[in-house]
Amino acid sequence: MDITKIKPEVFKFGPRRGQYFDANEILKNLEIISDDEAKLFGKLDLIYRTLCGILYNFVPTSGHPGGSISSGRFVQSVIYKTADYDFKNPTSDKNDMVVYAAGHKAMGLYSMYALRNELVRAFKPGELPCEKDQMRFEDLLGFRRNPVNDTPLFLKFNSKALDGHPTPETPFVKVATGASGVGVPASFGLALGAIDYYGQNAPKVHLVEGEGGMTPGRVAEAFAAASSMRLHNVIIHIDFNQASIDSNKVCREGDSKGDYVQWNPLELAYLHDFNVIYVDDGTNFSKVTAAQAFAKNLSNGQPTAIVYRTTKGWKYGIEGKGSHGAGHKFCSEGYYKFLEEFETAFGVKAPRFEQKPISEIKNEFGMMIPNFSGDWTSVAIEKTYWDTITMVRNVIENNKDLAYFADAIMDSGKRLISIGRTPRENHTELEKLYTDNKVDANKTPEELNLKPGATTTIRAALGSSLGYLNKITNGAILGVAADLLGSTSVNLVGEGFQQGFFDSIDNPYSRILTIGGICEDAMGAMMAGLGAYGRNIGVSSSYGAFISAMEHTAARLHGIGEQGKVHHYGGHYNAWILINAHAGLKTGEDGPTHADPQCLQLLEGNFPLGVMITLTPWEPGEVWSLLIAALIVSPFVTRPNEVIADRKAMNLAPAEDAVKGLYLLRKADKSKKVDGTIVLQESGVTIEFITKALPKLDKDGYNLDVFYVSSAELFELLPEGERLAIYPPETGEKALGITGFTLPTMYKWITSNDMRKKILHPFRGGVYLGSGNADSVLKQAGLDGEGIYEEVKKYIAGKK
Repeated sequence: MDITKIKPEVFKFGPRRGQYFDANEILKNLEIISDDEAKLFGKLDLIYRTLCGILYNFVPTSGHPGGSISSGRFVQSVIYKTADYDFKNPTSDKNDMVVYAAGHKAMGLYSMYALRNELVRAFKPGELPCEKDQMRFEDLLGFRRNPVNDTPLFLKFNSKALDGHPTPETPFVKVATGASGVGVPASFGLALGAIDYYGQNAPKVHLVEGEGGMTPGRVAEAFAAASSMRLHNVIIHIDFNQASIDSNKVCREGDSKGDYVQWNPLELAYLHDFNVIYVDDGTNFSKVTAAQAFAKNLSNGQPTAIVYRTTKGWKYGIEGKGSHGAGHKFCSEGYYKFLEEFETAFGVKAPRFEQKPISEIKNEFGMMIPNFSGDWTSVAIEKTYWDTITMVRNVIENNKDLAYFADAIMDSGKRLISIGRTPRENHTELEKLYTDNKVDANKTPEELNLKPGATTTIRAALGSSLGYLNKITNGAILGVAADLLGSTSVNLVGEGFQQGFFDSIDNPYSRILTIGGICEDAMGAMMAGLGAYGRNIGVSSSYGAFISAMEHTAARLHGIGEQGKVHHYGGHYNAWILINAHAGLKTGEDGPTHADPQCLQLLEGNFPLGVMITLTPWEPGEVWSLLIAALIVSPFVTRPNEVIADRKAMNLAPAEDAVKGLYLLRKADKSKKVDGTIVLQESGVTIEFITKALPKLDKDGYNLDVFYVSSAELFELLPEGERLAIYPPETGEKALGITGFTLPTMYKWITSNDMRKKILHPFRGGVYLGSGNADSVLKQAGLDGEGIYEEVKKYIAGKK
């Protein structure tokens, strides 16, 4: 067979809504800045690049100078020419947003924002916001410093402790970024929140990312979602420099294969139906500003990617991968050579660090920090660091032409006012979630029809509850599932609203999203970003076996971001609901790959208290009360139909008691001898116990206290006195634990070594369980009614 005679065909993309443009052609028709203005921008960039180098020098082995520098010019164009925002009000949701999806460029973000603040301080001091809302030169002393840092100038200036990757403790930062690929979908989530609230006049979201940061799978998933939902307020600015930590050829280049991927960022964006604008020289301010002005005014309803060809570490003295996570050694010849361009341009000499005797340092600073116990050399380094920043401050003050940029910042605010952004007609009203008297954890709405004896699924009760809240808030809840809308009952979120999937232009009132199909990774990060914007609650759903792990990183960053925001500005956490559907052994027909008891262990207790609240209702009647009590939640819900318990007839505590997190589900008769205490967790085993084991134990005359764990975090949020009253320490030393999740999830409740060995859990037999219906899988685990009955009898006998 001679296959050489078969000639390859040329493959072409199908029709695109997105379009391709070249900045050189745009510049022929759209000149935004004059040559003199371009030179002034160049002057500003020299100051910015110098700040980046200074930060790396004084916080050695930390930061990423190369990408911070290569992205500088296009971010400066965004800040001073393109974005519309109120400098004095960084928390306004009317502002265009700049998000460093490439969180490792934090050094660049801090330098960029501190330089902007300094320009206003020097030339428009009356326009400075309160100190909390500023990113000052003084705050640069806190780069990659812990809040407990006690060096003298850090304390004197009340410097902010600036995280190694951006968090909302920094003004104008909406979401925490930096973890592999999370920044892009989280930023798209912000854009979704903005466009859902403000409609066609929504704030723009300017993302900063590089081609290396586009290689994680969740980024491609997010690109698919942004174009499908037509998030036309997205402009992603791509720093295409071909360098990562390990490679100087990330992407294919012409006929030369890439080390990591065989696409370039233009192709990836165009594949996903983005508008694509190519800027062949990312250092050319005329091209950069023209491309951004053009992108800002595109009106075809598609998101836009601007790809700038750059050099990582441009003019730093170290280029390519060598400047990605590294730079010049501390106060080395290379560092001072890098400073020469700045020194020559402005006629100054940067301070040189001199190692002084410790006694001399103590004499100079000892009175300021009498209890200092750290390295005194770090005190001398901080002094030189601040002297170097002061040199930059003096240069700015002495170059009056830089007032141009302070004026540009004010012009941005004026443009924002002239735009007149107002919420769209029939906009969402999330605030009603906290003010409407129908939202009461102690009163389940009649409309939900959660009546004893009726049959429904826990997931349906959750979906119906969310749908009910959605009507109250005029659609503030947006739901998405990994191609499992009906299966996980998330479709109920959208009932009563426009049907079909959300499209910002053709179907803007739908409450159901599509995020790339089976794409839990991007789904979680986008819902986190949506929640962070503050006008919606995002709901993401998939099998607990998948989503608990795949959305863990996004959940962690969301928690970090919300904690930072609340710590800095006050207020409350913005919610995102991560549904672990089809959780536990009752998904047995799908086998051990899907019927996973491990999912709770990945989330419960693994976040600071109050950041993540896990919910484990055992029957549908508990869902409403738990949901309203938490509202920043990760519920675990099963798949099968369940009978809503007639709690009164069964002598069980009311469902509203579930809001305590741990409650006495069945109280022993205290007039008689109490035979023991049982602690239950998870729906499947609890139903087996309540409906099968307990009647037999009652018949045998046993008298038991039975507790149920509905939320470990809600229990921890109770006052200590109430916790001790519900569950005294001695109870945990003698109780028998029974869980449908993994062994460690019971350690909080079962505290003695002896009783921990007796906990009933799915892996007690030392194997993953096989497939089959719920009854057979529970039987294999020894967690069926009969198995539980026998183990409880052994436990009682062992107490005698």
